[in-house]
Amino acid sequence: MKAHGLHTAIVTPFTQQGELDRTAFLRLLDMQIDAGVDGVVVCGSTGESATTTTAEKILLWTWAVEHCAGKISVTAGTGTNDTRTTIELTQAAKTAGCDAALIVCPYYNKPSQHGIIAHYTAVANAVDIPIILYNIQGRTGVNMTAETQVAIARACRNVIATKEASQNLEQMCQIIAQAPEHFSVLAGDDSLALPVIACGATGVIAVMSNYQPRTFGALIRAALSGDLATARRLQAQLMPWYVVNFIEPNPIPVKYIMHARGWINDVIRLPLEPATAATRSTLDAMLAQLPHDA
Repeated sequence: MKAHGLHTAIVTPFTQQGELDRTAFLRLLDMQIDAGVDGVVVCGSTGESATTTTAEKILLWTWAVEHCAGKISVTAGTGTNDTRTTIELTQAAKTAGCDAALIVCPYYNKPSQHGIIAHYTAVANAVDIPIILYNIQGRTGVNMTAETQVAIARACRNVIATKEASQNLEQMCQIIAQAPEHFSVLAGDDSLALPVIACGATGVIAVMSNYQPRTFGALIRAALSGDLATARRLQAQLMPWYVVNFIEPNPIPVKYIMHARGWINDVIRLPLEPATAATRSTLDAMLAQLPHDA
């Protein structure tokens, strides 16, 4: 797998009873395939990985692999705060046929940088699958430094990229400058995809492309090809959406947007709740101006 281009961190649709909605999930995959994205991430933060069971994760990975069938890559979100569990989930993702595993920095435990290196090294040595690091201090409480990420990449040939959601452009540039040849940086914040690609990143794992895969895909392709005029124009067009995607915790706004489009039920698992009336009003006003096939 090449860590390149646009990969959508796809939402997990549920039935009104709160169970996995296979029909809606396959429909969302078709939307991504038809829009020309490079891959999907299944059971990431946007996919409510924290509240899906192991059995549900395996079902979602299996459905995605079977449905995408080589058309686009499927990356499984397998990271937990326990190394043994992470190894087990990553092995399950490999068995399901996933192309790669996205592994978040262990949360809650607050490991040292040495502990983080040991965690990823243990997983990479245990499961022969391409691994993408995921650095998001806002959710984990710990920042993986540039030095730590580069050390992991040098020690583990199957660690191919990092999803960098630190919002620290200087740190991202340090990783890009120091990384071994097989390792690349993917933007972890939609709004920073353009500037990070301009600095040498190879793509993005995105929320935006759940409902605007064509427009955001055009921005990413323009940025990667050096067409900065087009990329800047699309960046300006999408800036208000970058903001509203996070007016409540992700994926509350994006799931409401997709519900309003008629694609999924407005169902999210506790402790998250559906969007408030104020958020729905804001999003409805914006959606009135958005083409249905964006």
